[in-house]
Amino acid sequence: MNKIGLIIEREYMTRVKRKSFLLTTILVPIVIIGFYAVIIAVSISGESNTQQVAILDEANLFNGVITSAKNDKTTYTFIHNETEQSFKNKYSKEGYTLFLYISPFKNDSPGQIKVHSQAAMNIFAKSELEKKINDAVEKKRLQLANIDPAIYKTIKADVDIENIIDSGKGEKTGVAGVAYAVSFIAGILIYMILLIYGTMVMRGVMEEKTNRIAEVIVSSAKPFQLMMGKIIGIGAVGLTQFAIWIVLMGTLQLIIPLIFPDLFQHFSNPEITNAAGQAGSGKLYILVEGLHSLPILKIVFCFIFYFLGGYMLYAALFAAVGSVVSEDQQEAQQLVFPVIMPLILGFVIMTKAINSPDSGLAIFGSLFPLTSPIVMMGRIAYDVPWWQLLLSMIFLLLGFLFFTWLTAKIYRTSILLYGKKITWKEMWKWLIRKT
Repeated sequence: MNKIGLIIEREYMTRVKRKSFLLTTILVPIVIIGFYAVIIAVSISGESNTQQVAILDEANLFNGVITSAKNDKTTYTFIHNETEQSFKNKYSKEGYTLFLYISPFKNDSPGQIKVHSQAAMNIFAKSELEKKINDAVEKKRLQLANIDPAIYKTIKADVDIENIIDSGKGEKTGVAGVAYAVSFIAGILIYMILLIYGTMVMRGVMEEKTNRIAEVIVSSAKPFQLMMGKIIGIGAVGLTQFAIWIVLMGTLQLIIPLIFPDLFQHFSNPEITNAAGQAGSGKLYILVEGLHSLPILKIVFCFIFYFLGGYMLYAALFAAVGSVVSEDQQEAQQLVFPVIMPLILGFVIMTKAINSPDSGLAIFGSLFPLTSPIVMMGRIAYDVPWWQLLLSMIFLLLGFLFFTWLTAKIYRTSILLYGKKITWKEMWKWLIRKT
């Protein structure tokens, strides 16, 4: 154990002291925070942008009046004594950004509706115009059918189902979108972690084998000890990065409200009145409510467990591949493909498991050790039965021990082989050989 500890210390300190580690650990969160701040700043500044829209309404769809939301800076001007052909050549010279043309109604249906512009139309502006036109067409049809729009408004259904979670600690309000987002983000993070740090282990083994460092280390430690020390050491580097990122991202939550207090108040207000005068929940308030309904401690515990368990399992497989390859990068890509395939399969099953967390495929994926770290994180927000969670963890631990023992047989033979291209047939012989 002392030798493994020394190898762990060497692997950890060697990588932590590198400039690349410091840059990725410190700069990545800062870049994310910077982009986050820029996006918010652009969103706020974007509210001051105005558009001049000219409307030629031959169907008299709007009756010369368009109601705009309070924060809508677009100016609408109705054009008279013009035709589409005559005005489309001069709307830009007169300072209009868009020219909306509405032809006369045919029975109770609108005719041609076109928007002329000098460049591709903004998707949000297009969506806003379509909404206004659809509302006006609906109102027009109600008038033609002699139906009072006010009465129709009281009849029209606008049901919003509230999800109440009956837990042992009382009722909680569930938010489906938040549960979906948390599940997807947790699953894809595990997928990326296993791929990135597994590849890091493989490259570390390849580097030591190429530089003949392994020969020196193996002279004082067994290959299995070398492999375990490298896996745990690089895993500790990953945990260090995550700890720093969590602290920095937590600091972001304290800084953003100070920089944008008005925006934060708008998002956090539990009751916000929209353009139609209806009260609605603030976005941040909905997010907090949704997170409150989730088993956060359970999710965090499982994330750490599946990160460590999945990393240890895949790191052993990547280490075995790295020990087989000498300098040929193409050979490494060919040999690593079978290792990456279960990761890809796990990601595919996870996307299905989020929508159907209790399906047979989701249960299988969350129990099978090679896919369970990704798939289980995709299901964890949907109240996975304890027996499935416990069984998944046991299988993952057993899978780690099995694959570590299996790949160690390849590792200890191939780590000292140079200048020879190893085939799958030879690796199979090493696996079945009794030692």
